[in-house]
Amino acid sequence: MKRRDFLAAAAALLTVDAIAAPAKSSSNKKKAGSTAKPAATKSKKSTASTSKKKPATRSSGTSYRPAVQSAENSVVDNPPEGTSASRLPPVRPPELPSDWRTFEIVTTINLKAASQARTRLWLPLPFAQDTLYQRTLSHAWQGNPLNAAMRRQPDGELEILFCDWRPEDDASLRLTTHVTTADRHFDVTRRTVAPERDDILRRYLQSSRHIPNEGLSRQLGERIVGRIKDPVAQAKAIYDWVVENSIYDPTLPGCGTGDINKQLINGRYGGRSADINGMFVSLCRSIGIPARTVQGLRVGRSRLFQSLGLRGDEATRAQHVRAEFYIPGYGWIPVDPSDVRRAMSREVLSDTDSRLISLKRVLFGVWEMNWIALNIGSDVRLPDHNGVLPFLLHPRMTQGNQLLSDENPATTPYTISARQVEL
Repeated sequence: MKRRDFLAAAAALLTVDAIAAPAKSSSNKKKAGSTAKPAATKSKKSTASTSKKKPATRSSGTSYRPAVQSAENSVVDNPPEGTSASRLPPVRPPELPSDWRTFEIVTTINLKAASQARTRLWLPLPFAQDTLYQRTLSHAWQGNPLNAAMRRQPDGELEILFCDWRPEDDASLRLTTHVTTADRHFDVTRRTVAPERDDILRRYLQSSRHIPNEGLSRQLGERIVGRIKDPVAQAKAIYDWVVENSIYDPTLPGCGTGDINKQLINGRYGGRSADINGMFVSLCRSIGIPARTVQGLRVGRSRLFQSLGLRGDEATRAQHVRAEFYIPGYGWIPVDPSDVRRAMSREVLSDTDSRLISLKRVLFGVWEMNWIALNIGSDVRLPDHNGVLPFLLHPRMTQGNQLLSDENPATTPYTISARQVEL
Protein backbone atom coordinates (compact mmCIF):
# COMPACT_ATOMS: atom_id res chain seq x y z
CA MET A 1 0.00 0.00 0.00
CA LYS A 2 1.30 3.38 -0.92
CA ARG A 3 1.94 5.94 1.84
CA ARG A 4 -0.72 8.37 0.69
CA ASP A 5 -3.33 5.58 0.57
CA PHE A 6 -2.37 4.53 4.11
CA LEU A 7 -2.79 8.09 5.44
CA ALA A 8 -6.19 8.49 3.79
CA ALA A 9 -7.40 5.20 5.28
CA ALA A 10 -6.13 6.15 8.74
CA ALA A 11 -7.89 9.52 8.59
CA ALA A 12 -11.16 7.86 7.59
CA LEU A 13 -10.83 5.36 10.44
CA LEU A 14 -10.22 8.08 13.03
CA THR A 15 -13.27 10.01 11.82
CA VAL A 16 -15.51 6.96 12.15
CA ASP A 17 -14.15 6.18 15.67
CA ALA A 18 -14.75 9.79 16.80
CA ILE A 19 -18.36 9.69 15.66
CA ALA A 20 -19.05 6.27 17.10
CA ALA A 21 -17.30 6.85 20.45
CA PRO A 22 -20.12 8.74 22.24
CA ALA A 23 -22.70 6.15 21.25
CA LYS A 24 -20.43 3.32 22.39
CA SER A 25 -19.69 4.92 25.73
CA SER A 26 -23.37 5.63 26.42
CA SER A 27 -24.45 2.05 25.63
CA ASN A 28 -21.68 0.34 27.64
CA LYS A 29 -21.34 2.56 30.72
CA LYS A 30 -20.61 -0.35 33.05
CA LYS A 31 -17.95 -1.90 30.81
CA ALA A 32 -16.26 1.30 29.79
CA GLY A 33 -16.83 3.53 32.83
CA SER A 34 -13.32 4.92 32.77
CA THR A 35 -13.70 5.84 29.12
CA ALA A 36 -17.11 7.48 29.63
CA LYS A 37 -15.97 9.80 32.40
CA PRO A 38 -13.49 11.73 30.30
CA ALA A 39 -16.13 12.11 27.59
CA ALA A 40 -18.62 13.46 30.10
CA THR A 41 -16.02 15.80 31.55
CA LYS A 42 -15.14 17.04 28.12
CA SER A 43 -18.80 17.64 27.37
CA LYS A 44 -19.24 19.69 30.54
CA LYS A 45 -16.22 21.80 29.75
CA SER A 46 -17.50 22.39 26.29
CA THR A 47 -20.92 23.41 27.61
CA ALA A 48 -19.40 25.74 30.21
CA SER A 49 -17.19 27.44 27.70
CA THR A 50 -20.13 27.91 25.38
CA SER A 51 -22.26 29.46 28.15
CA LYS A 52 -19.49 31.91 28.96
CA LYS A 53 -19.30 33.12 25.42
CA LYS A 54 -23.04 33.64 24.96
CA PRO A 55 -23.46 36.55 27.42
CA ALA A 56 -20.72 38.42 25.56
CA THR A 57 -22.86 38.49 22.45
CA ARG A 58 -25.26 41.41 22.21
CA SER A 59 -28.08 39.25 20.85
CA SER A 60 -28.24 36.98 23.91
CA GLY A 61 -28.94 39.90 26.25
CA THR A 62 -27.76 37.89 29.29
CA SER A 63 -25.09 40.34 30.49
CA TYR A 64 -26.31 43.45 28.67
CA ARG A 65 -27.55 46.03 31.14
CA PRO A 66 -29.31 49.10 29.81
CA ALA A 67 -27.84 52.41 30.89
CA VAL A 68 -31.25 53.88 31.66
CA GLN A 69 -32.79 53.63 35.13
CA SER A 70 -36.46 54.24 35.87
CA ALA A 71 -38.61 55.73 38.61
CA GLU A 72 -38.90 52.23 40.13
CA ASN A 73 -35.15 51.53 39.74
CA SER A 74 -33.51 54.82 40.58
CA VAL A 75 -29.87 55.85 40.72
CA VAL A 76 -30.33 56.19 44.48
CA ASP A 77 -31.23 52.49 44.94
CA ASN A 78 -29.14 50.95 42.19
CA PRO A 79 -26.43 53.29 40.84
CA PRO A 80 -24.72 52.15 37.62
CA GLU A 81 -21.29 50.70 38.33
CA GLY A 82 -18.32 52.96 37.75
CA THR A 83 -20.34 56.19 37.64
CA SER A 84 -20.36 59.30 39.79
CA ALA A 85 -23.30 57.97 41.83
CA SER A 86 -21.55 54.71 42.78
CA ARG A 87 -18.18 55.98 44.03
CA LEU A 88 -17.95 56.53 47.78
CA PRO A 89 -17.66 60.29 48.29
CA PRO A 90 -14.81 61.72 50.38
CA VAL A 91 -15.62 63.37 53.69
CA ARG A 92 -15.70 67.08 52.90
CA PRO A 93 -17.89 69.53 54.80
CA PRO A 94 -19.62 72.09 52.59
CA GLU A 95 -18.03 75.52 52.36
CA LEU A 96 -20.15 78.47 53.45
CA PRO A 97 -20.44 81.28 50.88
CA SER A 98 -18.76 84.53 51.78
CA ASP A 99 -20.69 86.95 49.56
CA TRP A 100 -24.26 87.45 50.81
CA ARG A 101 -26.83 90.04 49.73
CA THR A 102 -29.96 91.03 51.66
CA PHE A 103 -33.25 91.85 49.96
CA GLU A 104 -36.39 93.47 51.32
CA ILE A 105 -39.63 92.20 49.78
CA VAL A 106 -42.83 94.14 50.47
CA THR A 107 -46.24 92.69 49.56
CA THR A 108 -49.18 95.09 49.75
CA ILE A 109 -52.86 94.09 49.64
CA ASN A 110 -55.62 96.67 49.08
CA LEU A 111 -59.05 95.39 48.14
CA LYS A 112 -62.51 96.85 48.49
CA ALA A 113 -65.07 94.80 50.38
CA ALA A 114 -67.72 92.86 48.48
CA SER A 115 -71.18 92.56 50.05
CA GLN A 116 -71.72 89.25 51.83
CA ALA A 117 -68.41 87.90 50.48
CA ARG A 118 -65.61 86.93 52.80
CA THR A 119 -62.11 87.79 51.52
CA ARG A 120 -59.29 85.24 51.93
CA LEU A 121 -55.56 85.38 51.14
CA TRP A 122 -52.94 82.62 50.78
CA LEU A 123 -49.53 84.27 50.46
CA PRO A 124 -46.50 82.00 49.78
CA LEU A 125 -43.49 82.79 51.98
CA PRO A 126 -39.76 82.15 51.39
CA PHE A 127 -38.09 78.94 52.58
CA ALA A 128 -38.34 78.54 56.33
CA GLN A 129 -35.24 76.31 56.46
CA ASP A 130 -31.80 77.85 56.14
CA THR A 131 -29.75 76.64 53.19
CA LEU A 132 -26.26 77.32 51.84
CA TYR A 133 -27.75 79.85 49.43
CA GLN A 134 -30.71 81.44 51.24
CA ARG A 135 -31.80 82.42 54.74
CA THR A 136 -35.03 84.11 55.79
CA LEU A 137 -34.25 86.78 58.37
CA SER A 138 -37.63 88.22 59.36
CA HIS A 139 -41.32 88.75 58.63
CA ALA A 140 -43.36 91.73 59.80
CA TRP A 141 -46.94 92.59 58.85
CA GLN A 142 -49.56 95.19 59.58
CA GLY A 143 -53.17 95.50 58.44
CA ASN A 144 -56.76 94.72 59.40
CA PRO A 145 -57.38 90.98 58.82
CA LEU A 146 -59.80 89.23 61.15
CA ASN A 147 -57.39 86.30 61.35
CA ALA A 148 -53.75 86.06 60.27
CA ALA A 149 -51.47 83.09 60.80
CA MET A 150 -48.37 81.53 59.30
CA ARG A 151 -49.06 77.93 58.35
CA ARG A 152 -46.60 75.30 57.25
CA GLN A 153 -47.22 71.93 55.64
CA PRO A 154 -46.05 68.99 57.81
CA ASP A 155 -43.29 68.11 55.33
CA GLY A 156 -41.94 71.68 55.44
CA GLU A 157 -42.15 72.14 51.66
CA LEU A 158 -44.59 75.05 51.82
CA GLU A 159 -45.15 77.89 54.26
CA ILE A 160 -47.88 80.49 53.77
CA LEU A 161 -49.44 83.49 55.46
CA PHE A 162 -53.19 82.88 55.62
CA CYS A 163 -55.48 85.85 56.23
CA ASP A 164 -59.21 86.43 56.06
CA TRP A 165 -61.41 89.51 56.42
CA ARG A 166 -65.02 90.16 57.39
CA PRO A 167 -67.39 90.63 54.43
CA GLU A 168 -67.96 94.28 55.38
CA ASP A 169 -64.24 95.19 55.74
CA ASP A 170 -61.87 96.41 53.06
CA ALA A 171 -58.86 94.10 52.92
CA SER A 172 -55.61 95.80 53.88
CA LEU A 173 -52.23 94.16 54.53
CA ARG A 174 -48.54 95.04 54.26
CA LEU A 175 -46.01 92.22 54.70
CA THR A 176 -42.28 93.04 54.85
CA THR A 177 -39.80 90.16 54.53
CA HIS A 178 -36.01 90.23 54.68
CA VAL A 179 -34.07 87.46 52.97
CA THR A 180 -30.34 87.07 52.46
CA THR A 181 -28.95 85.08 49.52
CA ALA A 182 -25.65 83.86 48.07
CA ASP A 183 -25.08 82.58 44.54
CA ARG A 184 -25.44 78.81 44.34
CA HIS A 185 -22.78 76.79 42.52
CA PHE A 186 -22.38 73.09 41.78
CA ASP A 187 -18.75 71.97 41.95
CA VAL A 188 -18.18 68.66 40.17
CA THR A 189 -14.88 68.19 42.06
CA ARG A 190 -16.52 68.28 45.51
CA ARG A 191 -18.65 65.53 46.99
CA THR A 192 -20.19 65.42 50.43
CA VAL A 193 -21.52 62.57 52.55
CA ALA A 194 -24.74 64.23 53.71
CA PRO A 195 -27.45 62.18 51.99
CA GLU A 196 -31.03 63.35 51.61
CA ARG A 197 -33.77 61.52 53.51
CA ASP A 198 -35.10 58.46 51.69
CA ASP A 199 -38.75 59.52 51.98
CA ILE A 200 -37.94 62.86 50.32
CA LEU A 201 -36.09 61.19 47.45
CA ARG A 202 -38.99 58.75 46.93
CA ARG A 203 -41.39 61.68 46.71
CA TYR A 204 -39.40 63.33 43.94
CA LEU A 205 -39.32 60.16 41.89
CA GLN A 206 -43.10 59.94 41.86
CA SER A 207 -45.44 61.53 39.35
CA SER A 208 -47.79 64.38 40.22
CA ARG A 209 -50.97 65.64 38.55
CA HIS A 210 -49.07 67.53 35.85
CA ILE A 211 -45.61 65.91 35.93
CA PRO A 212 -45.58 62.25 34.77
CA ASN A 213 -42.74 59.75 35.17
CA GLU A 214 -44.01 56.95 32.90
CA GLY A 215 -45.42 56.43 29.41
CA LEU A 216 -44.42 59.11 26.92
CA SER A 217 -42.11 60.75 29.46
CA ARG A 218 -40.11 57.58 30.01
CA GLN A 219 -39.94 56.79 26.30
CA LEU A 220 -38.57 60.26 25.61
CA GLY A 221 -36.16 60.14 28.55
CA GLU A 222 -34.70 56.80 27.45
CA ARG A 223 -34.29 58.06 23.91
CA ILE A 224 -32.44 61.16 25.11
CA VAL A 225 -29.91 59.44 27.40
CA GLY A 226 -29.39 56.37 25.21
CA ARG A 227 -26.38 54.43 26.52
CA ILE A 228 -25.12 57.15 28.87
CA LYS A 229 -24.59 55.56 32.29
CA ASP A 230 -23.33 58.36 34.49
CA PRO A 231 -26.29 60.10 36.22
CA VAL A 232 -24.74 63.58 36.04
CA ALA A 233 -24.12 63.09 32.30
CA GLN A 234 -27.68 61.79 31.91
CA ALA A 235 -29.10 64.92 33.54
CA LYS A 236 -26.85 67.09 31.35
CA ALA A 237 -28.14 65.31 28.22
CA ILE A 238 -31.73 66.00 29.32
CA TYR A 239 -30.89 69.64 30.09
CA ASP A 240 -29.32 70.10 26.64
CA TRP A 241 -32.31 68.46 24.95
CA VAL A 242 -34.82 70.67 26.80
CA VAL A 243 -32.86 73.82 25.91
CA GLU A 244 -32.63 72.86 22.25
CA ASN A 245 -36.20 71.62 21.77
CA SER A 246 -38.37 73.94 23.86
CA ILE A 247 -39.84 77.34 22.99
CA TYR A 248 -40.24 80.21 25.45
CA ASP A 249 -43.68 81.82 25.08
CA PRO A 250 -43.93 85.20 26.88
CA THR A 251 -47.60 85.59 25.94
CA LEU A 252 -48.72 82.93 28.45
CA PRO A 253 -50.02 84.23 31.80
CA GLY A 254 -47.95 83.84 34.95
CA CYS A 255 -45.26 81.17 34.75
CA GLY A 256 -47.36 78.81 32.65
CA THR A 257 -49.47 75.86 33.75
CA GLY A 258 -46.72 73.31 34.27
CA ASP A 259 -48.84 70.70 32.45
CA ILE A 260 -46.20 68.33 31.09
CA ASN A 261 -48.76 65.71 30.04
CA LYS A 262 -50.20 68.15 27.53
CA GLN A 263 -46.75 68.91 26.06
CA LEU A 264 -45.93 65.23 25.64
CA ILE A 265 -49.26 64.42 23.99
CA ASN A 266 -49.10 67.37 21.58
CA GLY A 267 -45.40 66.95 20.84
CA ARG A 268 -44.87 70.70 21.26
CA TYR A 269 -42.50 71.50 24.10
CA GLY A 270 -42.15 74.73 25.99
CA GLY A 271 -44.16 77.59 27.43
CA ARG A 272 -42.90 79.51 30.40
CA SER A 273 -40.69 78.58 33.33
CA ALA A 274 -43.11 76.12 34.99
CA ASP A 275 -43.54 74.34 31.64
CA ILE A 276 -39.90 74.20 30.50
CA ASN A 277 -38.33 73.36 33.87
CA GLY A 278 -41.24 71.02 34.61
CA MET A 279 -40.33 69.08 31.46
CA PHE A 280 -36.76 68.71 32.73
CA VAL A 281 -38.07 67.38 36.05
CA SER A 282 -40.42 64.90 34.37
CA LEU A 283 -37.68 63.45 32.15
CA CYS A 284 -35.25 63.12 35.08
CA ARG A 285 -37.82 61.29 37.19
CA SER A 286 -38.65 58.96 34.30
CA ILE A 287 -35.06 57.61 34.22
CA GLY A 288 -34.72 57.30 37.99
CA ILE A 289 -33.14 60.64 38.94
CA PRO A 290 -35.00 62.49 41.75
CA ALA A 291 -35.89 66.00 40.59
CA ARG A 292 -38.23 68.83 41.56
CA THR A 293 -39.34 72.31 40.58
CA VAL A 294 -38.67 75.22 42.94
CA GLN A 295 -41.11 78.13 42.91
CA GLY A 296 -39.62 81.56 43.52
CA LEU A 297 -39.48 85.30 42.87
CA ARG A 298 -36.88 87.54 41.15
CA VAL A 299 -35.82 90.24 43.60
CA GLY A 300 -32.84 91.98 42.01
CA ARG A 301 -30.96 92.84 38.84
CA SER A 302 -29.08 90.12 36.94
CA ARG A 303 -25.35 90.17 36.24
CA LEU A 304 -25.85 87.73 33.36
CA PHE A 305 -28.58 89.30 31.20
CA GLN A 306 -30.93 92.19 31.87
CA SER A 307 -33.95 90.03 31.01
CA LEU A 308 -33.07 87.57 33.81
CA GLY A 309 -33.62 90.08 36.61
CA LEU A 310 -35.60 93.12 37.72
CA ARG A 311 -35.12 96.49 36.04
CA GLY A 312 -36.32 98.39 39.10
CA ASP A 313 -38.12 97.62 42.37
CA GLU A 314 -41.33 96.32 40.75
CA ALA A 315 -41.68 92.55 41.32
CA THR A 316 -45.44 91.97 41.12
CA ARG A 317 -45.02 89.71 38.08
CA ALA A 318 -41.45 88.58 38.70
CA GLN A 319 -42.35 85.03 39.73
CA HIS A 320 -40.07 82.38 38.24
CA VAL A 321 -39.79 78.57 38.55
CA ARG A 322 -36.42 76.81 38.65
CA ALA A 323 -35.42 73.14 38.96
CA GLU A 324 -32.92 70.88 40.69
CA PHE A 325 -32.00 67.19 40.60
CA TYR A 326 -30.36 64.86 43.12
CA ILE A 327 -27.23 62.72 42.72
CA PRO A 328 -25.86 60.67 45.66
CA GLY A 329 -22.68 62.26 47.00
CA TYR A 330 -23.40 65.60 45.35
CA GLY A 331 -26.83 66.39 46.76
CA TRP A 332 -29.28 68.68 44.96
CA ILE A 333 -27.83 70.25 41.80
CA PRO A 334 -29.41 73.49 40.48
CA VAL A 335 -30.39 74.02 36.82
CA ASP A 336 -32.49 76.50 34.84
CA PRO A 337 -33.03 75.58 31.16
CA SER A 338 -35.99 77.98 31.05
CA ASP A 339 -33.80 81.06 31.54
CA VAL A 340 -31.60 79.99 28.63
CA ARG A 341 -34.67 80.06 26.37
CA ARG A 342 -35.90 83.28 27.99
CA ALA A 343 -32.60 85.07 27.33
CA MET A 344 -32.58 83.79 23.76
CA SER A 345 -36.11 85.15 23.22
CA ARG A 346 -35.79 88.47 25.07
CA GLU A 347 -32.22 89.33 24.05
CA VAL A 348 -32.73 88.12 20.45
CA LEU A 349 -29.74 85.76 20.48
CA SER A 350 -28.96 83.15 17.85
CA ASP A 351 -28.10 79.53 18.66
CA THR A 352 -24.46 80.17 17.76
CA ASP A 353 -24.06 83.36 19.83
CA SER A 354 -21.11 82.92 22.20
CA ARG A 355 -23.02 84.64 25.02
CA LEU A 356 -25.87 82.13 24.72
CA ILE A 357 -23.45 79.20 24.63
CA SER A 358 -21.79 80.50 27.81
CA LEU A 359 -25.16 81.02 29.52
CA LYS A 360 -26.21 77.49 28.65
CA ARG A 361 -23.03 76.17 30.23
CA VAL A 362 -23.45 78.33 33.35
CA LEU A 363 -27.09 77.53 34.11
CA PHE A 364 -26.37 73.82 34.47
CA GLY A 365 -25.20 73.93 38.07
CA VAL A 366 -25.61 77.63 38.93
CA TRP A 367 -28.43 79.74 40.33
CA GLU A 368 -27.80 83.48 40.28
CA MET A 369 -29.45 84.45 43.56
CA ASN A 370 -31.11 87.67 42.49
CA TRP A 371 -34.07 85.33 43.05
CA ILE A 372 -35.51 83.83 46.24
CA ALA A 373 -36.95 80.34 46.62
CA LEU A 374 -40.49 80.27 48.00
CA ASN A 375 -41.41 76.59 48.11
CA ILE A 376 -41.06 73.18 46.47
CA GLY A 377 -44.62 72.07 47.04
CA SER A 378 -46.71 70.33 44.36
CA ASP A 379 -50.32 69.14 44.37
CA VAL A 380 -50.94 71.73 47.08
CA ARG A 381 -53.96 71.66 49.40
CA LEU A 382 -54.49 75.04 51.04
CA PRO A 383 -56.27 75.57 54.37
CA ASP A 384 -59.90 76.66 54.02
CA HIS A 385 -59.70 76.12 50.25
CA ASN A 386 -61.35 73.52 48.05
CA GLY A 387 -59.40 71.61 45.42
CA VAL A 388 -55.76 70.84 44.70
CA LEU A 389 -53.31 73.28 43.06
CA PRO A 390 -50.41 71.99 40.94
CA PHE A 391 -48.18 74.52 42.77
CA LEU A 392 -48.46 77.81 44.67
CA LEU A 393 -46.41 80.63 43.21
CA HIS A 394 -48.55 83.78 43.12
CA PRO A 395 -50.52 85.19 46.06
CA ARG A 396 -54.00 83.66 45.86
CA MET A 397 -57.07 85.70 46.82
CA THR A 398 -60.79 84.95 46.79
CA GLN A 399 -63.94 86.89 47.61
CA GLY A 400 -66.61 84.37 48.36
CA ASN A 401 -66.28 81.74 45.63
CA GLN A 402 -64.68 84.13 43.13
CA LEU A 403 -60.95 83.80 42.43
CA LEU A 404 -59.26 87.18 41.99
CA SER A 405 -56.82 86.68 39.11
CA ASP A 406 -53.66 88.71 38.60
CA GLU A 407 -53.65 88.38 34.81
CA ASN A 408 -55.10 91.87 34.34
CA PRO A 409 -52.72 94.52 35.76
CA ALA A 410 -55.61 96.92 36.30
CA THR A 411 -57.41 94.54 38.64
CA THR A 412 -54.47 92.87 40.40
CA PRO A 413 -55.38 92.82 44.11
CA TYR A 414 -51.77 93.05 45.30
CA THR A 415 -48.39 94.61 44.52
CA ILE A 416 -44.88 93.30 45.29
CA SER A 417 -41.70 95.35 45.44
CA ALA A 418 -38.15 94.16 46.06
CA ARG A 419 -34.85 95.92 46.60
CA GLN A 420 -31.40 95.20 47.98
CA VAL A 421 -30.74 96.68 51.44
CA GLU A 422 -27.98 96.88 54.03
CA LEU A 423 -28.90 95.64 57.50
